[in-house]
Amino acid sequence: MNKSIITVACALIAPVAFAQTSTTTTEQTTATAPATTTTTSTTYEVGTVDTYTPGKTIVVKSERQGPVSFALGTAARVVNGAGKIVTAPLRPGQKVRVYYTGTGDTRVVEHVQVED
Repeated sequence: MNKSIITVACALIAPVAFAQTSTTTTEQTTATAPATTTTTSTTYEVGTVDTYTPGKTIVVKSERQGPVSFALGTAARVVNGAGKIVTAPLRPGQKVRVYYTGTGDTRVVEHVQVED
């Protein structure tokens, strides 16, 4: 009888003694939308200055298209071939290379390079 009580007691205690504790790990991830990039291409036009209004517009007699008008944005700058800023106003007849973005009436100058 003693033996059977000990056997039953061991049978009842064994699952508790050998029980494994379980650990639950929850990982939270967040997904972000992929970054979008907008690419604008800069184009240039070569010609001679027809008219120039500092801070507003420049009209260039293009070698390919005839007279072409450009809007001068606030960030537009006039530089020489070495990239140094030219402070003197452009004169009619000066050879220039106008770097711009946009098309048609929305052409905006990034910079004008004086080629003289």
